Amino acid sequence: MKYIVDSNKSFKDAVSALYNIIPTHKFGILHVHDVKETLNTKGVPFENEVSVFEVCNPQKASAVLNADMSLNMVLPCRISVWEEKGQVKLGTILPTALLSSLNDSRELRTAAEEVEKTLIAIIDESK
Repeated sequence: MKYIVDSNKSFKDAVSALYNIIPTHKFGILHVHDVKETLNTKGVPFENEVSVFEVCNPQKASAVLNADMSLNMVLPCRISVWEEKGQVKLGTILPTALLSSLNDSRELRTAAEEVEKTLIAIIDESK
């Protein structure tokens, strides 16, 4: 259900790589959540670096929504980069696993497979 890889890059360099690589795969970056900053500004001490990229390919999102509008709840896709025990990691929830648990449509399975392949390529290129 999860795809997680270790990175040889620093956290900052992995984040920078994602900013550069995501658009080359025809995905847009909708927002990036700095989880550490958010928690700290809410008065919750948190030390690990965590950035969550909300990404979207408009054509794939449209196909998913046209097949099952309720799946808006799982959009957009997310790619995360974080530090854990001194190791930088990148990961995502696999769209095939997520969508297959919510809808067994063959059309959605195909869209999920295409998106998953791209998300994995983005992560692998960014690590």
